[in-house]
Formats: sequence, C-alpha cells, structure tokens
Amino acid sequence: MSAEVTRCPESENNPRHIAIIMDGNGRWAQRRFMPRAMGHQAGVKAVRAIVEFCAREKIEVLTLFAFSSENWRRPEDEVSLLMNLFISTLQNEVDKLDRNGIRVRFIGDRTAFSELLQGKIAAAEAQTQHNTGLTLVVAANYGGRWDMAQAFRAINAKINKGELESQAVDEKLIDAHLSTAGLPEPDLFIRTGGEQRVSNFLLWQLAYTELYFTPKLWPDFDREEMVAAIDSFKSRQRRFGHTGEQVRNNAAILQL
Repeated sequence: MSAEVTRCPESENNPRHIAIIMDGNGRWAQRRFMPRAMGHQAGVKAVRAIVEFCAREKIEVLTLFAFSSENWRRPEDEVSLLMNLFISTLQNEVDKLDRNGIRVRFIGDRTAFSELLQGKIAAAEAQTQHNTGLTLVVAANYGGRWDMAQAFRAINAKINKGELESQAVDEKLIDAHLSTAGLPEPDLFIRTGGEQRVSNFLLWQLAYTELYFTPKLWPDFDREEMVAAIDSFKSRQRRFGHTGEQVRNNAAILQL
C-alpha cells in the first residue's frame, strides 16, 4: 500500500475534533471463531494506529467511546475482561502517549470503577496534562444523558447557592458544565460495525456534527478507512443554518 493512500492530504478543512464509536470487536472475533476477548485485544491495536494517525495529521481532539454506561449490562466475565484490559492498556500506553506530546483526558462517571482503575485514570491525566499535541479523550462509563444531567445538577446547585440566576442559563453555560468543557465540538462522528445510531454518545455535542457510518468492524478500521471518513467530511457543505449560497459567498470573501 502506497504512503499516499494512508496519508490524509494537508488541508485547512480537516476536522478539528473526531469522535468515534468503536463497534464490532466481539463480532470480529466471532467471525474468526475466537473468544470475544481476542476481539477486544485486536481493538486496542486499532486504537493505537488511529491515535498515531490523528497525532501525525494534527487533528486537535480525538474522542473514543471506550465503555458506555449501558455496557455494564454485558456478561459479567466480559465486563471484567474489559476492566482488566483498560488497566493494562493504561499501564502500557501512557508513557508512549506522553513522549509523543499527547494529552489524555477521561470523561464519564469514574466512581463506578475500582480504586485501582480510578488511580490509573487520574495518574494518566496528571502525567500528560501539560502536553500540547493531540488531546485524546476517552469516554468511559459515559452516557450523553448522564453528561447533560450532571451539568444541569451542577448549574442548579449554583442557582440554589445564589451564585447564578436562572436567567443566566444559556447554551454557553451548559457547554461549560459538560464533561467536554473547553474542547471544540466534534466536527466528524464515525461509527464502525454497521450500526447507524449515536447510542447515547455526546448527545448535546453532536448537534452539528457530520455523521459517518461504515460496516467495517473496529479491529479492521485502519488508516485507509480513516482517510475515507475524512474525505467524506471534506466533501460536505456545513451550513449551520445558513443557505448554501451564503456559505459559498462567505468562503469566497475569506479567500480575498
């Protein structure tokens, strides 16, 4: 495979923030008559490749849906395996991420995790907090509805304390209380595995995000697939409520 195939062409139109639901690890393994655990391990290799790609292509933020608040409903042995894999991956990868200037940030309700895992998460964030390259956001025990609910609770507490007036609550204030505060909203959402839904992921933040669905199972999602997703993003006209003519006129003015 030539380098041109797997390299995203330099462009100001590249997405700043890419969010991915990494679906299909279990099915990938089952199709190969392997235990589902092998699929999750293969999925970690795919994560490594996509993180490296995004860092090299100067993507500002990559958010990965690692474990949803609904995933606790899976068989107990699979959940246990995922938690152990989570811990071992943090142990094995954080030093490399740090050396490459990647900042790690976790979003979600981490209180449900073991003290060991909570400690690994906090340590990874602390070790990489001053890095200025790619921001890798890991959504773990995360749900979009949970995110909005915790933001509303925090705002309501401030109102009750007299720190805020209810009239001050607007979209910008809610943004500031979401777990993604300070990050740009996702430009491109990718879901692998063939399903075409957002599954309670970044519900508030995806309001104007371009959606891209692929039948590729996550362990098979490689650099070439990422380029295809980004190329699809670049081919779309993002209007944000404007007409197509307005967007074209504004673009022409910026080029003058």
